[in-house]
Amino acid sequence: MWRKRSVPIIIASVLLTAVAVPTIRQWFPNPQEAPYRAVLAWGESGSGPGEFQNPIGIAIADNQVFISDAGNHRIQVFDLNGQFRLSFGQVGDGPGELGRPMHMAVKNGKLYVVDYQNDRIQIFSLTGESLGSIGRSGSGPGQFNAPSGVAVDAADRIYVTDFYNHRVQFLDADGGFIRQYGTTGEKGIWAGEFNYPTDVVLDPAGNLIIADAYNDRIQVFDSTGEFLRKWGGPFALNISGRGPGWLRVASGVATDMRGNVFVADFYNNRVQKFTVDGVFLLSFGDTGSDLTRLKLPTDVAVGADGSLYVVDFGHNRIQKYRQTE
Repeated sequence: MWRKRSVPIIIASVLLTAVAVPTIRQWFPNPQEAPYRAVLAWGESGSGPGEFQNPIGIAIADNQVFISDAGNHRIQVFDLNGQFRLSFGQVGDGPGELGRPMHMAVKNGKLYVVDYQNDRIQIFSLTGESLGSIGRSGSGPGQFNAPSGVAVDAADRIYVTDFYNHRVQFLDADGGFIRQYGTTGEKGIWAGEFNYPTDVVLDPAGNLIIADAYNDRIQVFDSTGEFLRKWGGPFALNISGRGPGWLRVASGVATDMRGNVFVADFYNNRVQKFTVDGVFLLSFGDTGSDLTRLKLPTDVAVGADGSLYVVDFGHNRIQKYRQTE
């Protein structure tokens, strides 16, 4: 025979359930949107036109797709259907030369390329003409130690994720220091601290969205530098996992015109989509056949028609997705 529970135990159980159920739903949410499906893929291992060695970053301008072909130390340009157009850059540290190009941004008709090994941001025309560079090696203001991501505002001011310096720098158009986020050389898990940040983007409202990669989370700041929110796993405190909304190295980030946030979830082999407030909407890329499954995605970009372009680093290719009706 079952023993009767005492009233205090029953009350405690009810209270625990009341707390636990919303928490579980928050940490393991269900998808809220229709899935994305792969519609196109291009690229394979190699150094010829349309071939890649460790592609990292992606940027879209009008009907052109720019890919940083890191292992080949060059930028390749394609149309929206993956047809090769041109490439530029070669290994080196001179003007227009590249040492492992990483994430990129397009603004006001210019392409900003993170030149990782040369500790600088290079600026090109959209046809590959070198227009100058910003930054140099170091840990002081306006200096970089392995920069990884870049975003540019309407005034050509730039935000740079400074990987080994564990910070994000905000610079004017000429590279003059304005402010930084995080403490130089110090890793941390609390709000406003970073652990090898890899990418950055500005949303339509001007908020700064940062892929705090090895804290397995996203951090968001307003245009004045004030911290707004963070998400990724329980309390967004460097707790990695495979559940919906959890991250295992946030390697790249992008937004659409509605402010939705897309995150390349590197070791989970998928892309996740969130609202501007960090609410999980869906994920894709980690299921299906070998022809469509992602392997170690590093970046994502959103086309004007809502199509998503994902850098499939592990397969040396680019995959294009559309959301189902």
